[in-house]
Amino acid sequence: MIIDLNPRMRVQRLSIGREGTPLLVIDGPVLEPERLVRKAARSRFTPQGAMFPGIRARAPASYEVFLEKLVRPYLVDFFGLRPGRFAFPMCHYSLVTRPPEQLAFLQRIPHIDSTTRQGLALVHYLFRGPWGGTAFYRHRATGFEYVDVERYEAYFGQLEREAQGPDAPGPGYIGEDTPMFERIGQVEAAFNRIVIYPRNCLHSATIDNRNVPPPDPLAGRLSVNAFIDVLD
Repeated sequence: MIIDLNPRMRVQRLSIGREGTPLLVIDGPVLEPERLVRKAARSRFTPQGAMFPGIRARAPASYEVFLEKLVRPYLVDFFGLRPGRFAFPMCHYSLVTRPPEQLAFLQRIPHIDSTTRQGLALVHYLFRGPWGGTAFYRHRATGFEYVDVERYEAYFGQLEREAQGPDAPGPGYIGEDTPMFERIGQVEAAFNRIVIYPRNCLHSATIDNRNVPPPDPLAGRLSVNAFIDVLD
């Protein structure tokens, strides 16, 4: 399927937190987003990977072509990345479905998608229900808002200690501030909205523990989630 850019899309360039994480919010990027929803409804969703709390299906191959056109103009000037070839380690439809009491420790706190400085992550919201957007966090003990290679050992060593301590989170998706993490920014979900951010920043979906979405592309928390690596 051909995915056309909407010439009337609206772009917000944001900077969040003390460390100035660049955050791009684009409203109305796809000209006919309902076609993506119908494609998802015909797809077969399965569990993929240990960390994602739900099910996924491969997004159309043409979505990667669309993303390259969408992101390239912001690569250097906004995200500060060197230009290069695009690679997509992941590009999937996603549905969050796991009950909060079944979450592992690392699913109950913000996460990073990679330590690379040359990678971006993207969420394209394709739902209209009250299923939550995406929030960004600062780790209180270290002050980190992103975790790269240099910070990896210090951050995960501290997490290991905190997982056994009194501030460890109970069952459930993370909400606002917690003893371990401070929320520094949030993007509300809206149908046909895309949010793009560095893959190494601490973030989490904002899921209501009292209202977990159903495993239905037409009624649940349908999104396209993609990782973008920029190669030399």
